[in-house]
Amino acid sequence: MPKYWSAATAALLHKGESVMPRYINKAAINFCTLMGAGFCVLFVLYGLQHRLFTSQEALQSFMGGFGAFGAAVFVLFQAVQVIVPILPGGLGCLAGVLLFGPWMGFLYNYVGICLGSMAAFFLAKLYGRPILSLLFRRETIEKYELWTGTHFSKWFALAIFFPVAPDDFLCWLAGTTPMSWRTFNTIIWFGKPASIALYSLGLSAAFQWLSAIV
Repeated sequence: MPKYWSAATAALLHKGESVMPRYINKAAINFCTLMGAGFCVLFVLYGLQHRLFTSQEALQSFMGGFGAFGAAVFVLFQAVQVIVPILPGGLGCLAGVLLFGPWMGFLYNYVGICLGSMAAFFLAKLYGRPILSLLFRRETIEKYELWTGTHFSKWFALAIFFPVAPDDFLCWLAGTTPMSWRTFNTIIWFGKPASIALYSLGLSAAFQWLSAIV
C-alpha cells in the first residue's frame, strides 16, 4: 500500500469502502467520455481521408511522425483503451501488428493492455464500486456482479484466457473484490497472451484480405 495514503484512506480500503472524491461525479466522467469519443470520431475521419485503415504504408508513415517515441505512444494508447474503452480493443491489436510486425506488435499490445488492466484494477481498488456506476451501464454491472462470489478468481481467469466477456470491465470489477494484486497480476500477465495473439493475427489476416480487394 503506498506510503502517501493517509491512515484514514488505508482503513477505508481495508474495509473495502470507497474513497471516491466528492468532486468526481457522473457529469465529469460523461464529459471526459464525450471528449474522448469526439477525438476518436475526428481520428477516424482523418484516418479514412488518409487511408490509415486500408494502407499499411500510410499507417506506418503516420506513426513514423512520432519518431523514436512511436512505440511508447502506442503502448500508452493501448493502456488508455483499457481504462476508458471507447474503441474496440481488437482494433488496437490490429494496429500494433501492422505498425511493428507480428512479434513486436504482439509485445507492445501485450504490455500496453496489461498495464492498462493494472491501472483499472488499481483505480477500482482505490475508489470502490461507485466508480463502476460512473463508467459502465447498470445492466452490465448487474450481469457480471454475480461472478463476484467465492469462485470469482476462477471465472475471471477463464474470461481473460478465453475472450468471451468484456475483460476490460472485468478488470474494473475485480478491483472491487478482495482479489489480491498477486492473483490479479498472475491471471493478467499469464492469461492475456493467447487472446491478444488471437486478435492480433486474426484481424491482421482480415486486414490483408480487405486490402487486397479494395
